[in-house]
Amino acid sequence: MSTSATPRERLLEAAGDLFYSDGVNIGVDALCKAAGVSKKSMYQLFRSKDELIAESLANRGPAYQATLQPGPDDRPPRERILEVFERLDDLVADGNFLGCPYVATAVELKDPEHPGSVVARHFKQQLTDFFHRELVKAGADDPGTLAIQLTIVFDGASVRAVVRAQSLGGIGVLTAGALLDAAGIHAPELAGQLN
Repeated sequence: MSTSATPRERLLEAAGDLFYSDGVNIGVDALCKAAGVSKKSMYQLFRSKDELIAESLANRGPAYQATLQPGPDDRPPRERILEVFERLDDLVADGNFLGCPYVATAVELKDPEHPGSVVARHFKQQLTDFFHRELVKAGADDPGTLAIQLTIVFDGASVRAVVRAQSLGGIGVLTAGALLDAAGIHAPELAGQLN
C-alpha cells in the first residue's frame, strides 16, 4: 500500500484484501488497524461497514475483470470465451485464488439487497454480458441462455478450485468448449471441416 495513499484509499485497499482473504465479517478494528486509520475516520469516510464492503468490491472489480476478460482483438469469439477459462486456470495455478470475490461476498452476505450483494451481482452480470456479446458475434442461436450457462461453468469451476484446493486442470475450458461445440460454435479449423 502506498504511503501517499489517502485514508480512503488505504481503507478500500485494506478492506479489499481482508474481505477476500478473511471474509466480510472481519471486524472494523482489524480493518482500521490494517489501513492505519481510526474508526472515527472510517465512519467519516463511509456511512457504514456495509458501504465499505460495497465500495471495496466495486474498487477491485475493474482490475479483476481485466484479469479475466481479454481486451479488444480480432480473434474468433470462441477463442476469446475460452481464454476467460484459461485465465481462471492460471489464477488458480498461482496458488492465491480464494474463489470469485463476487460469489464469495454474495454467499457470505446472504442478503440479495445488501449493497455488497448488489455490487457483486453487477460485476457477475458483466461477465455474462461479455459472453453474450461474443456469442452474438459467433451467431449463437440462443446467446442469452448460453451466456448464463458459461457463467455457471465459470462459477462452478471457481468453487471447485477452492473446495478441492487444487488446480482445475483445464476442466472449465473443456466444459465451456463442450457447450460451445453443442451450440455449433466450433474452433475455426474444425468449423471448416464441418462445412
